[in-house]
Amino acid sequence: MNALQDLTGNDYLFGTFASFNLAVVVYLLGVQVNKSWSLLNRFNIPEPVSGGLLVAISALLLHLFADIRISFSLDVRDFLLLYFFTAIGLNARLSDLLRGGRPLALLLALTVAFMVLQNLVAVGVAGAFGLPAAFGLLGGSVSLIGGHGTAIAWAPILEETHGVHGAMELGTSAATLGLIAAALLGGPVADILINRLGAKPGPAADAQAPMIGIEHEEAGYSSVTHLGLMRTLLVLNVTIAIGIAIHDVLQASIALELPVFLVCLATGIVLSNLRAAAFPQVPWPARSRSLAVVSDLALGVFLTLSLMSLKLWTLAALAGPLLALLAVQVAVTLAFILFVLFPVMGRDYDAAVLGAGFAGFGLGATPTAIANMTAVTKHYGASTKAMLILPLVSAFFVDLFNAGIVSVFLSL
Repeated sequence: MNALQDLTGNDYLFGTFASFNLAVVVYLLGVQVNKSWSLLNRFNIPEPVSGGLLVAISALLLHLFADIRISFSLDVRDFLLLYFFTAIGLNARLSDLLRGGRPLALLLALTVAFMVLQNLVAVGVAGAFGLPAAFGLLGGSVSLIGGHGTAIAWAPILEETHGVHGAMELGTSAATLGLIAAALLGGPVADILINRLGAKPGPAADAQAPMIGIEHEEAGYSSVTHLGLMRTLLVLNVTIAIGIAIHDVLQASIALELPVFLVCLATGIVLSNLRAAAFPQVPWPARSRSLAVVSDLALGVFLTLSLMSLKLWTLAALAGPLLALLAVQVAVTLAFILFVLFPVMGRDYDAAVLGAGFAGFGLGATPTAIANMTAVTKHYGASTKAMLILPLVSAFFVDLFNAGIVSVFLSL
């Protein structure tokens, strides 16, 4: 396989193997950039963001001044996401989930209210420019909290039924810009909440925890060894295989569309808790350094690939009204986190970590939210509650409610 394929003479594609290794290099570049620029470290900007955006900007300059367009194979990216969320499931205890019941319901209610607010702002700003509500929704929950997938799904409807010309280009451009804003906003939000509003971590938060909200417990996995990593990979792969099989059965039998990574997360929760109840003597990688290494690597490379592959030149499709709308949405998101979400969720450290994560998926995507929380917890300490409840809301409930909310706004 060629590492670099010449597609059209000016369009070049890095193959899967090359893209993966470049992502590792870019991640390490982000680590060095953060070390060299203390401001990035202070505001907990994730390393994949620092490195990935540098590559995306370099690709933009190549496009503008040399008419060269480069892209990267993303075949390995989605599988890395399965690794990360399956690891979350394996680490989850039912007792933790039960404790998260009320916060989960609160976060879901806040998220639904935020989606309505996001669309009200979108429709209002569009109206101020004399544009239809359908145009505004491209800068609302369709492209922001919904992300690229939702923008692509709704674009044909908005264009054919509601007359929004260029809906696909506008929607994906808005989602791209939202993703960048989401990655950059989470760290500063956490800094405000923790250092200015006093949401300091308590004594239970372990700054040396090997994974978000998780402390290592399994004696057989307390240090990273080749045997521990092999066992961890085996458990992860078996869990993912079962999760994919369950996903396919649900899709074929009852036409239930769920994200694959969410089914794998749930499978990990079930297997981990069944093992703890029925076979406690069986070695298991939950809450171990070995599992933390794999999950950190998976998330880091996933987000790096996502950001370095951004085609920033597509943002030229952003019209003035949509750009203004996105600026307003960033300000509204920040205000919502500071004055609504943080107080309602308890004004504590967990609420601060949730605030950083909410900035990630409110404007971008679930992996961005997780990366924001990772950067914060690595600096200040673990947050089990935030780690467990935010992915459930952002990965599952959001898509269900978003479709209904967008439909209501279009009907009005």
